Amino acid sequence: MQIRYLPLLALGLAGCRSSLSPDVAAKVNDRVITYAEVEKVYKSQNLGNTEGASADQTMIQKMEVLRTLIDNEIMLQRSEKAGLMATDSEVDAKFSELKSPYTKEEFEKQLKNRNLSAEDLKFQLRRDLSIQKLINKEITSRINITDADVSQFYAANRKSFNLSESQVHLAQIVVTPAPDAAVRNLKNDKAQNDEQAKRKIQAIEQRLKQGEDFAMLAQNYSEDQASSSNGGDLGFLPESAFEKMNPELRKLVFAMQPGEISQIVATPDGYRILRMMSKEPAGQRELTDPRVQQSIRETLLNRKDQLLRSAYYEIARNEAKVVNAEAKSVMASAGKPTK
Repeated sequence: MQIRYLPLLALGLAGCRSSLSPDVAAKVNDRVITYAEVEKVYKSQNLGNTEGASADQTMIQKMEVLRTLIDNEIMLQRSEKAGLMATDSEVDAKFSELKSPYTKEEFEKQLKNRNLSAEDLKFQLRRDLSIQKLINKEITSRINITDADVSQFYAANRKSFNLSESQVHLAQIVVTPAPDAAVRNLKNDKAQNDEQAKRKIQAIEQRLKQGEDFAMLAQNYSEDQASSSNGGDLGFLPESAFEKMNPELRKLVFAMQPGEISQIVATPDGYRILRMMSKEPAGQRELTDPRVQQSIRETLLNRKDQLLRSAYYEIARNEAKVVNAEAKSVMASAGKPTK
């Protein structure tokens, strides 16, 4: 019986594919998503980092891009129906915010590197802001974390609020002399040798002394890939994490007070400026501690948001009429690339 059904399945898949224009990858209700759109997003996300990828790996990534575009289109249409589309002034304000850390030339270079025009970016911003409005109305506004919820969570997880050792919450700005080291910061700024690294870290130190924001300088200039996008934030580190550290650096860290910014610290891989965000002594954290309550509320809020968002997306997909022509094409061709 299975052998008899296979040709019918293939014909069905081919028939669905041929009902749409050859340049259409998917259709959501009455709107299409083209292969050109998929390719553009795929290239902007990968930024040329596709060397060595097999045809199957590339196809999987493009199908993931298409799935995201389908979900975005579903949500955008729901935003339109609910009258929640972002206004021109909201789009322009967000566009200006994204441009502000860069010079005109730097911003144009960033767009070019991502294969985007200014209009492309504004289109994405309008979509993203509109969808966020929808999420705020349909999901975020429905979440209510009560004091009872917080108390119940604390009672069930009291042990997790007992710190076995003291912790420090640190942020850093890093500059390295290695010319070939990968770097990700808003300015795409990288020192190429030790002399440049010294001048750069000294300039950053001077700007900090003049009152400029530590997190913004870290985002713009820090060469540490793991923390620059978070404003240099390293999170909480237990005292034991510093056991193998240079004794002088360890002494410096634990002598710093909350809010204090260090002098330039020379390390084997370059130069650092540290900021002590806070210190947490060992021991039990009680529910009366505002920081404990805030942490619990954020945890519960994130959990509820993920649950409701997942459910909302499933409902939205079920209510939309979606034809994924690319998926049908892949199945009909037994996975051989068609585009």
